[in-house]
Amino acid sequence: MQTKQFQAESKRLLDLMINSIYTHREIFLRELISNASDAIDKLYYHSLSDGTTGLSRADFAINLVVDKDARTLKITDNGCGMTAEELESNLGTIAKSGSLAFKQENEKNDEIDVIGQFGVGFYSAFMVASCVTVVSKPFGSEQAFRWQSYGADGYTIEECEKEGHGTEITLVIKENEGEESYDEFLEPHRISGIVKKYSDYIRYPIRMDMPATRVKEGSPEDKPEYEQYTVNETLNSMVPIWKKSKSEVTDEDYNNFYKDKFFDYQDPVRVIHSSTEGAATYNALLFIPARAPYNYYSREYEKGLQLYASGVLIMEKCADLLPDCFSFVKGLVDSQDLSLNISREMLQHDRQLKIIAGRLEKKIHSELLTMLNNEREKYEELFKNFGLQLKYGVYNEFGAKKDLLSDLLLFCSSKEKKLVSLSEYTDRMGEGQKYIYYACGETVERIDRLPQTERIKDNGFEILYLTDDVDEFALKMLREFGGKEFRSVSDSDLGLENEQEKEETKKQNEDNKELLDFLKESLDGKVKEVRVSDRLKSHPVCLSSGGEITLEMEKVLNSMPGSEGQVKADRVLELNPSHPVFTTLQKLYAEDKDRVKAYAGLLYAQAVLIEGMSLEDPVAFSNAVCDLMSKE
Repeated sequence: MQTKQFQAESKRLLDLMINSIYTHREIFLRELISNASDAIDKLYYHSLSDGTTGLSRADFAINLVVDKDARTLKITDNGCGMTAEELESNLGTIAKSGSLAFKQENEKNDEIDVIGQFGVGFYSAFMVASCVTVVSKPFGSEQAFRWQSYGADGYTIEECEKEGHGTEITLVIKENEGEESYDEFLEPHRISGIVKKYSDYIRYPIRMDMPATRVKEGSPEDKPEYEQYTVNETLNSMVPIWKKSKSEVTDEDYNNFYKDKFFDYQDPVRVIHSSTEGAATYNALLFIPARAPYNYYSREYEKGLQLYASGVLIMEKCADLLPDCFSFVKGLVDSQDLSLNISREMLQHDRQLKIIAGRLEKKIHSELLTMLNNEREKYEELFKNFGLQLKYGVYNEFGAKKDLLSDLLLFCSSKEKKLVSLSEYTDRMGEGQKYIYYACGETVERIDRLPQTERIKDNGFEILYLTDDVDEFALKMLREFGGKEFRSVSDSDLGLENEQEKEETKKQNEDNKELLDFLKESLDGKVKEVRVSDRLKSHPVCLSSGGEITLEMEKVLNSMPGSEGQVKADRVLELNPSHPVFTTLQKLYAEDKDRVKAYAGLLYAQAVLIEGMSLEDPVAFSNAVCDLMSKE
């Protein structure tokens, strides 16, 4: 018996296969079971097409046998089997796929859905096996053949005996070496777990003898004795829930599947079950959780959907299927357009995957919008959990997803003190309202008391109250909605003044220029400008910003690690010319400039506190207040 050599390219590919392509060693069993399923598919297809085999789907199965003493794992199928030539062609040349050739020959037949297409998966067996033996007998033939290999050194093919058609693969599991342990692949429960994880939805039963325990017959009830026995179990469920029609699946079925597969104790708030054909053919079963995982807003959280190829798990979490803004969605995608034997690195560049991801993004958005419009309470609860992620999605990647997400956002309203969408806000804007107004702060209550909101509310205009750090960044990225520009209540132009009011404000600033310049100088660089305000009504003072960086942005950016307070907004101190304080300042400026200087510091400190910001020197502020109180 002559040992045949792999081709030079095949040797290099085999080494790559064992050491690089597959991330997890357990993948080998998925590959071999998928090959077995393909072999059965081929024979079953012939039984359907010509009826000569006399076999039905119920006649087929895949069997696994573990022998700890011999350190072997066997995978047996009763599929089409292989001739010596086919063993030579399919196993002697790495990356030669019999499954792919069969699919191409029958590409017009919709019944054909073989899993392995690249012909490399079989060799993943060498990640765990020191020797691989394949005994195969074609259907309708009297002769069987044995293919055997110890790895890159080559392989042998010889005639042998075998009962029945099909293929039996025997792996001699490697001995443990150093920190490398292979004993796990000789444990029936571990093998069962791998099957459930990767091959649960192979359409033929996968059977194996499993250890079990029972009460020994005749043992006393008060002190029962136990004995070990084996039971032949079917390890896989075969029919995936996502390939059933929606009419066959109950809400309870969906909920139980979700909680079992994704380890949640609560029912999902939404189930998305879709089947799509065309440029990309796939089934998707997605779930929107009722609550955020404990680590959702942390670096430890890993997004992604389970990815199946024809019912076989390729990846536990395929991040490329979900945009970051929808990272809270759990579920799976099953597509026959994706090959099983492709690595994670190749998958990231797969065209079909990108098409599927784009369609899923649109589908999730559509379902969320439907929830918002038709199940408001449910959506608001969802938004409490994941609204922050949607807002980050607007801001991230230079606003790449802003058009997708803008109609899903909710903010608290000054009118109703409850969440409103941007569409609801714009739909009820009055004729005279130019902008969508917003105000920032730590809480709704604090924002509601801001001096800057007074005049806008008196005009009957609604204000969006922003309480999350990312809110203003998101609105700045959106710029406008429904043709209406976003405008902070602290912006210099609120669009409220008529020409006469503008002229009056301009004149007051000119008439009080010396006083205003003196106040600015007294604050020693703390503000860019001091001016008379047209936005204040009952309050004496407020703080606004004069550039692109707002006061809220300054707070948020300086709270980030490593910022060290380097971000500075151009602060503007605004004074109410109708308030008694301003009259006092005018009078004192002519009589006691030192007191005006002291009052400038007090007014600035008040404005800073109103904005919810910290004073640079709280002790100095306290002393200044006490000094003022001690004077008659």
